[in-house]
Amino acid sequence: MHSRSAKDENPIHRKERLWASVQDVVRAIETHPFITGLVDGSLPMDSFKIYIVQDSLYLREFARAVLMASAKSRNAVERDTFLKHVLDASKVEEALHAFFLRRWGIRLEDQEMSPVNRAYTSFLLSIAYSGSYPEVIASILPCYWVYMHVGKLLIRKGSPVEEYSKWISTYGGEEYERGVKWLIQLVDELEVSQEEERRMMDHFRLATIYEYLFWDSALRRETFPFKVNI
Repeated sequence: MHSRSAKDENPIHRKERLWASVQDVVRAIETHPFITGLVDGSLPMDSFKIYIVQDSLYLREFARAVLMASAKSRNAVERDTFLKHVLDASKVEEALHAFFLRRWGIRLEDQEMSPVNRAYTSFLLSIAYSGSYPEVIASILPCYWVYMHVGKLLIRKGSPVEEYSKWISTYGGEEYERGVKWLIQLVDELEVSQEEERRMMDHFRLATIYEYLFWDSALRRETFPFKVNI
């Protein structure tokens, strides 16, 4: 018997269902003091530095999840395209972080992950290793999609602070956007069961919540109460 896919059951594009499912989180991100502080300059620079450090540590683990996704791709063409578009977007981020770390004289090797960062990356790697290809895509997509959304939202407003303006222009730029849009389109092309799509929705929402928590954690300068690496 032919099994109908979730795509067959609903004419609304999967990407639209995913994005609609996190609008409460997206609205909270848009109005979060970290994000609004980038625009009006009120974000404490110490919080921004903590954020950049944590995001740099995050990208190391996130890259592993991306590589697992490419390894699970449906064919060689998709694997290669996946790596090109998605890793191109990651390279844009990495260049930005390297610029700031050099300017501030911060050695990433001396830094520890925050509680939220460790939880988020552990979640991503768990899905990357144990989940299906569509599930991995759904779990890593918010990192790209939310940042593109925020970048495009803020680039119209700008910032009086040089560092914040540079951050905004990176995520609101066309180079970053190209890779993200390819990945968003990919989620519509995947044939999945209703159960698998439900898991995709769950992973997508949790990852989006972690994106909110990531900025919130940096603003509060959250750390573990004890040193983790001994």
